[in-house]
Amino acid sequence: MTNGEALSEWTLERSFESSSGEVRWNVLGAADAEPVVLLHGTPFSSFVWRGIARALASRFRVFVWDMPGYGQSAKFAGQDVSLAAQGKVFTELLEHWGLDAPRVVAHDFGGATALRAHLLHGARYDRLAVVDPVALEPWGSPFFRLVGENAPVFEQLPPALHRALVREYVTSASGPGLHPATLDALVEPWLGEDGLPAFYRQIAQADQRYTDEIQGRYPEIDLPVLVCWGTADTWIPVAKAHELAGLIPGARLHLVEGAGHLVQEDAPAELTAALLGFLGA
Repeated sequence: MTNGEALSEWTLERSFESSSGEVRWNVLGAADAEPVVLLHGTPFSSFVWRGIARALASRFRVFVWDMPGYGQSAKFAGQDVSLAAQGKVFTELLEHWGLDAPRVVAHDFGGATALRAHLLHGARYDRLAVVDPVALEPWGSPFFRLVGENAPVFEQLPPALHRALVREYVTSASGPGLHPATLDALVEPWLGEDGLPAFYRQIAQADQRYTDEIQGRYPEIDLPVLVCWGTADTWIPVAKAHELAGLIPGARLHLVEGAGHLVQEDAPAELTAALLGFLGA
């Protein structure tokens, strides 16, 4: 279990008006350092990268951002927060930042976002590290499918029951368990008048077809790729790590023993070391 940190200690000070609403972002590290971009997954935010981002900033210029509909970014009715939208938004952000071929690290849905941006929208990367990514069919737990098919019903939950549901769901992403302050920080963006419907909106818009569109093209990827995976991931089994690494030519595989889906929280030191070795190679 890692040490906790309040969400108020992780502030994204900058903003960008994307095609799916305002994106909050920030950058750490020296202005002349090589750029690294970190992508989070669902139902998380850039907060999960906070410690690793600070560590990487000693050698790189690190860009962090919350996807539209997540964390500190905009959440509103009718918002497109699908993987199709996120891939486009990431491409827009890279142009806004003036990054031609940065190093990219992506977790969970962020993995699908980075892969879609690269394969469908022409985003160029120097190298790509994916951490327990959503990339291969089938995906989506029974709970995930149940909520997706009945989002309007779940949106009617009383706030206290909704909060308990989200806490249990987020807790299951960790192998050894989350620090209470960390759990509070991960749950907080999904509470309140905007957060509650946003939580169910992003699940309702999750669709496997967005990875089906690109899965057959993974052998086309022609850049250094690192696949990191927690061996105790109960959301996406570690067998998918071997499958994905086998589909991408030359991909390296790094398994993190005992870590769950949230490797950043379960084994931050080991993940940071693996990323530093790959990104600086």
